[in-house]
Amino acid sequence: RKIRTAWDEEKEEWYFSVQDVVAVLSESTDPKQYIKKMRARDPQLSANWGTICTPLQMLAPDGKMRKTQAANTEGILRIIQSIPSPKAEPFKTLLAKVGAERLEEIADPEKAMERAVATYKAKGYSDEWQNAGIKESKEFAALTNILTIAWSFLWLFLENLFPSL
Repeated sequence: RKIRTAWDEEKEEWYFSVQDVVAVLSESTDPKQYIKKMRARDPQLSANWGTICTPLQMLAPDGKMRKTQAANTEGILRIIQSIPSPKAEPFKTLLAKVGAERLEEIADPEKAMERAVATYKAKGYSDEWQNAGIKESKEFAALTNILTIAWSFLWLFLENLFPSL
């Protein structure tokens, strides 16, 4: 099944149809009812539903633009955590892995830098960026952006996980 998406130009992030994601992962024939039951099972999710979901105009199956409950990546991942389905398990495993990696990086910040450099290299950038004298080049700017994003993501994640930080 196709999952409808919308790009928010102002926030520069993707939004996903909650109903579509739930339908695919739960294999429910009635995703609206499934969402109601899921919210009843998870009071914390239900209490934050208005913050997690945003009504956005998306193309409906009948070909008309209609308001649809949508969530950004963070919101969709939170919703996926509440779906008890084998199809949701790979996402839950990924979240646990990323969370564990980020906690390791708190204990040893050098690991975050190593991971960011590995990501930079995996994207095909040169291993020799440090020795090539490219401090004022696009490659240096790209590496700086990647490192900044990695650290920003780490702190956002940790602030959500540990509000007292």
